[in-house]
Amino acid sequence: MTMTCPDWSQYDDGSAPGCEVEGGSEGWVPVDGVRGTLTRDAPLAKLVWFKCGGNADWLFEPADKDDLTRFLERLDNATPVMPLGLGSNLIVRDGGVPGVVIKLGKPFAEVAIRDDCVVECGAGAHGILVASTARDAGVAGLEFLRGIPGTVGGFVRMNGGAYGREVGDVLIDCDVVMTDGNLMRLTNKELRYSYRHSELPPGAVVISARFQGEPGDPETIGAEMERIAEARESSQPLRTKTGGSTFKNPPGAKAWELVDAAGCRGLTRGGAQVSEKHANFLINTGTATSADIEELGEDVRRRVYADSGVALEWEIQRVGRP
Repeated sequence: MTMTCPDWSQYDDGSAPGCEVEGGSEGWVPVDGVRGTLTRDAPLAKLVWFKCGGNADWLFEPADKDDLTRFLERLDNATPVMPLGLGSNLIVRDGGVPGVVIKLGKPFAEVAIRDDCVVECGAGAHGILVASTARDAGVAGLEFLRGIPGTVGGFVRMNGGAYGREVGDVLIDCDVVMTDGNLMRLTNKELRYSYRHSELPPGAVVISARFQGEPGDPETIGAEMERIAEARESSQPLRTKTGGSTFKNPPGAKAWELVDAAGCRGLTRGGAQVSEKHANFLINTGTATSADIEELGEDVRRRVYADSGVALEWEIQRVGRP
């Protein structure tokens, strides 16, 4: 039996045989092995840091790994699939996201210490949890994860990095569920990491990863984590609706310096603004649409190119329909 998103829509009232309604008419959960929550026309603004954007056609929150694999193997392979982590590096366009957005919850957020300073993490674990668990066990080398707002799945996909290190430096391998439901283990080498990029197949959902640490002193590790936290607090607009670093650093330069030199600090469009505190951050001042934010970013790119000849590349992911 193959399930497709278009077929699901005819059962909005929960009348499909063998189905039960969760959350009213917004979604239903098949009982033939799929146990997670499936929600139709699901708001995504509350799940992303910018707090704006459209809805997902469908939002699926799997109960566990087996639930996710069953769901994907039954899903029509023409249906777009987009994993969603903490939503910290993402613009969801105002027209919403087609297909299925997959959100991994608590069942995917465990962190455990294995032999030889290997840290095994669920893809839903936050960076601060990974770094803190490693610290408590005397495992060094993962302190930089304290400085990345996001989850392990996003780190692995984007080769997340901060303060001189990136995931490609510490990743051993990761487990992913492909769009056909097959479970695969991909090594660091197979992901072919480069700056803020991996060759993880589109739609593949990272469910866990293993990082290589090294023996260390918990107090020293903790002090480094505190240094990173203080550096972020002093230099970044953490208490605003933002998406983190907007543009990648070009070779031999820093994006924020180029943005600042082009006179873009404080620049606005609608309810969006280039942060006064850190010029490589865009913020939602309260009324911004996703279009405001993306158009402001494009305006910044044009001004930087006119000023310096450098074409900045987006670091923030932009997804969905305009």
